[in-house]
Amino acid sequence: MFGKIGLPELLVILLIVLLLFGAKRLPEIARGLGKSIHEFKKGVKEIEKE
Repeated sequence: MFGKIGLPELLVILLIVLLLFGAKRLPEIARGLGKSIHEFKKGVKEIEKE
């Protein structure tokens, strides 16, 4: 169900996010999302090592 997100759906989602948060906050949100994904992957790797 969620695995088949195409380009039109992605563009609609990005447009909604742009309208909700504004253009100035998008880089800040993306940076925070990137950091949280990085921390999550790091935590998963540490669990796999144990």
